[in-house]
Amino acid sequence: MLAGLVRRVRDGSPRLGSSGREGRLVIVDGPAGSGKTTLAAQLAEALPAQVVHMDDLYEGWSGMIGGVERLGAQVLDPLAAGRDGRYQRYDWDAGAFAEWHDVPRAPYLVVEGCGAGARRFADLTTLLVWVEAEDAERLARGVERDGDDLRDHWHAFMAAERAVYQAEGTARRADVRLDGWGAVTWPAAGLQARGA
Repeated sequence: MLAGLVRRVRDGSPRLGSSGREGRLVIVDGPAGSGKTTLAAQLAEALPAQVVHMDDLYEGWSGMIGGVERLGAQVLDPLAAGRDGRYQRYDWDAGAFAEWHDVPRAPYLVVEGCGAGARRFADLTTLLVWVEAEDAERLARGVERDGDDLRDHWHAFMAAERAVYQAEGTARRADVRLDGWGAVTWPAAGLQARGA
């Protein structure tokens, strides 16, 4: 599966840059706890590419929409204009924005996180990957990682992401869909069927 995704990215059209030929953007989207971060790390190593995590752009549990806006304003819009990107990381423990991180122009960039596959970035995206898992599995993963005291935050975030995904149609627009364990669920014949 990973080799097929890497081939699709490398063979895909570079769309990120002022000339439209400067870089290839891979977006890994899908509900929280589905396995996006794991896949993004694998892609980043294989390509190689820098990764931008949406968790660093959200202003806390209710910050998904603002995080998508920051992704555009601080990272993707500058890169699309032929300039380096730069974002300020949100520190969840401190409850405030912290240090800045540079996102230089490069052949490949992976962005992972809920909401990253917004329609407004479609023209810049070489490959949109959707990763999903059952709600119970995602919640169990999240509580295991974050602690049971954040369970209510997880429920609220899951409701918010459902509304975003319904409005954006992200899963329907994805080039490839995977389950939470890395198996291709669409296209039905796997990555090879689409020339990957």
